Amino acid sequence: MNTLPFTPPGKKNSGDSVVNGVDLSVNFAGIKAPNPFWLASAPPTDKAYNVVRAYEAGWGGVVWKTLGEEPPAVNVSSRYSAHYGKNREVIGFNNIELITDRSLEVNLQEITQVKKDWPDRALIVSIMVPCVEEAWAYILPLVEATGADGIELNLGCPHGMPERGMGAAVGQNPDLIEKVTYWCKKHYSKPVIVKLTPNITDIRVGAQAALRGGADAVSLINTINSITSIDLDNMVAKPTVGHQSTHGGYCGSAVKPIALNMVAEIARDPATPTLPISGIGGIATWRDAAEFIALGAGSVQVCTAAMLNGFRIVEEMKDGLSRWMAEKGYDSIDAFSRKAVPQTTDWKHLDINFKTIAHIDQDLCIECGRCYIACEDTSHQSIAKLTEEGARRYEVIEEECVGCNLCQITCPVENCITMVPQETGKPFLAWDNDPRNPFRVAS
Repeated sequence: MNTLPFTPPGKKNSGDSVVNGVDLSVNFAGIKAPNPFWLASAPPTDKAYNVVRAYEAGWGGVVWKTLGEEPPAVNVSSRYSAHYGKNREVIGFNNIELITDRSLEVNLQEITQVKKDWPDRALIVSIMVPCVEEAWAYILPLVEATGADGIELNLGCPHGMPERGMGAAVGQNPDLIEKVTYWCKKHYSKPVIVKLTPNITDIRVGAQAALRGGADAVSLINTINSITSIDLDNMVAKPTVGHQSTHGGYCGSAVKPIALNMVAEIARDPATPTLPISGIGGIATWRDAAEFIALGAGSVQVCTAAMLNGFRIVEEMKDGLSRWMAEKGYDSIDAFSRKAVPQTTDWKHLDINFKTIAHIDQDLCIECGRCYIACEDTSHQSIAKLTEEGARRYEVIEEECVGCNLCQITCPVENCITMVPQETGKPFLAWDNDPRNPFRVAS
């Protein structure tokens, strides 16, 4: 049995829920935690040593790395690769690591001790076993005996395990999602969270299936199938195992827009309007977390950012979120949770008559011409390039501007180009009943 790292009595840790006068505590599907920042099921939560260090740093909860049947999984080397930006910042992270490669017995012993030592923190156990009821009926009582607060069903792992009939092979089949969730509710008495795969056409189908099976909550997104790059000298993808490679699971900041959309789709779906959601995917700052919460998440899970920067990033996350909440007058997470959901709709419901045009602040403009090039070559030719005494000047041709935002996006100077709403004198008009729509619905 491994020796566990203990927190000496009286040792200070940053588990207080009130930060900067704001209550960050959450009650997610019956699971209480001092803050919404949880570590996702991944290498950072593979053992007691890591989890205790995370709790000491101030994380509100962890999802223990996925447990499976004996014998434990066998991992390969190497396991990770990355998609880089210009300055070698990691935009996307790819891994081909499987579930825990440590024995079930050791994991269960450590989970039991950690939960005993840290009763105020959320501890959820991720599980993946074959898609037969007997396998779930065997492992669930063992996990429940640890005292953990709940379980997360790993139905989304995109590599290695699907070939064995697990992971995404289950998460891509609504009938299997419902069935496995039902088995877990039958053999386990605490909250059941279903982790959904993004490698599917419509994320709502999986969430609805989980709800039918009795799920207490869902978490998303799991990683996305990916190949980050090719070693062109050896003609093999990365990460490279000997002279071969395979697709892996993509995560990191690059997947955040996809994750936000999928969280919002579930939050605004009439079939799942109150289903608790744990948001995952590219969360690295307090602002990322706030956006997920505003779109429906009751807790947020972090992995890649912690792997790249260490556990102490949670200090900035808690401080930043609490300061923003205090500034906005939100005294709790519930006060702004789902507040962006009502304003998220389908394209056909948007106001066709709304108009906005670009405005260039000449005092901030550095005359780089990027807005002009982008608009002239690839957009609507609505920016004029003027030359005055040898100096360049760029002005918006208002009657040509369609408000596409491309110039604002390409501008390297923050707030130099703003989008200014225009008064059109026209009433709200959605495509549903626009006279130009041949399939319009009468007003």
